[in-house]
Amino acid sequence: MAHKQNNSTSTELLINSSPTETRVALVEHGMLQEVHIERRSRRGIVGNIYRGKVTRVLPGMQAAFVDIGQERAAFLHASDIVPHTECVDDAEAKNFRSEDIAALVRQGQDIVVQVVKDPLGTKGARLTTDITIPSRYLVFMPGSAHVGVSQRVEDARERDRLKTIVGQFVDSDGGFIIRTAADSASEIELAHDAAFLRRIWRKVSERSKRPQSKKGGVSLLYEEPSLPLRVVRDLAVCQLDRVQIDSATEYEELKEFVAEFMPEVSAALELYRGKAPIFDLFDVENEVQRALQRKVELKSGGYLIIDQTEAMTTIDINTGAFVGHRNLEETIFNTNQEATQAIARQLRLRNLGGIIIIDFIDMISHDHKQRVLHGLELALAQDRVKTSISGLSQLGLVEMTRKRTRESLEHVLCGECPSCRGTGQLKTAETVCNEIFREIMRVDKAYDVDEFVVYVSPTVEDLLGGEESHSVAELEVFLSKRVRIKAEPMYSQDKFDVVMM
Repeated sequence: MAHKQNNSTSTELLINSSPTETRVALVEHGMLQEVHIERRSRRGIVGNIYRGKVTRVLPGMQAAFVDIGQERAAFLHASDIVPHTECVDDAEAKNFRSEDIAALVRQGQDIVVQVVKDPLGTKGARLTTDITIPSRYLVFMPGSAHVGVSQRVEDARERDRLKTIVGQFVDSDGGFIIRTAADSASEIELAHDAAFLRRIWRKVSERSKRPQSKKGGVSLLYEEPSLPLRVVRDLAVCQLDRVQIDSATEYEELKEFVAEFMPEVSAALELYRGKAPIFDLFDVENEVQRALQRKVELKSGGYLIIDQTEAMTTIDINTGAFVGHRNLEETIFNTNQEATQAIARQLRLRNLGGIIIIDFIDMISHDHKQRVLHGLELALAQDRVKTSISGLSQLGLVEMTRKRTRESLEHVLCGECPSCRGTGQLKTAETVCNEIFREIMRVDKAYDVDEFVVYVSPTVEDLLGGEESHSVAELEVFLSKRVRIKAEPMYSQDKFDVVMM
């Protein structure tokens, strides 16, 4: 049974740690909003900095493949190579043209790169030479004299104050981007962050200049912190009320981290000592399981159908059992409005990225269409990941994108079904029966057979011994041979074997 929590308006982090896996759940207003999962054997590499080696240059694609020590070579596009970095010297920078990959890198060249996208499916990691290192309040940009401020810091005076303070820390080593969390931060806190980032960059620079190892020059120069540290660092802007963690070791590590970099979070941190698993709080475990389902129920009785493919994700809205109280147009509008909140939550919860097509129920009123679009924009405003809505298409579809850096929840937790091979469809027992009949007739023509034994799944055996028993009898008469059916419990519905006797 799930634990009840008294404060349903709080923002909490639940951290579940085991020897093989770490999971972090963000709960807002008593509802699960985000899940982050990191397997020890498949730890994400976004943010890591490597000294890699260019293995192949592809002028036709304006890209290069770079060995960074991973299973698959990583991908570096010409547009992701910036001047004044380790791979472009001053002479090349003067003639810098982002479309000319052959002038920027060469095969066999050592290059310092940062991962911006984890390997996804069959694709290798995506790289950039535009190195950035984040901390609590700032993002360090080596080789840049620029100071930028997050657009979410809206107060003009505060923006000017932050730029003035951080501008003092800029030198020939690099500049900074001021994060949203820096709003109202003191000069001492910002100076501490800037010094911390410079220490990291000095270590990266020193490691990049060390003699090449036996691995051919490929080496890890900087690794992003563990999942709990990253999430707490990036979510601190949410004003975390409580951070519970069920591992004493991870708790001590996190306590040390927040004490040094985020002391205001220290009071919220606590070691979970409850008897029930930590993910039973707020029904998180069941919510994660529901996030893997195709159908999402709405409170009104309507529902969403979410289909994730390699090219895009489609979301279809249906009224279902919701009949409304006034007229059809009002029912459709209310269902679509409710769906906007559910869609925004599901995108965060499932970590869906790339192209997303939303098929709202057709609305006649222009006012209703605009209000639904506005509602979707407001719901997505809570998402920390960048989203962009292109409006309604001529077919009445809402097209949008959501930045994709890590694998979706489905890709992390699930694999391809061996029965349907990823199609989501399975041949009916009737279809399999007809395939069996055709196979028996094909074998009978090709070989001299006295008798057939057919091994099938229990479902197909029930059909062949029941509704299709007359078809088996007719086949035996037609061939003048006996056909025996045997159930094989381990067979999937579409698997069968015809054995000649």
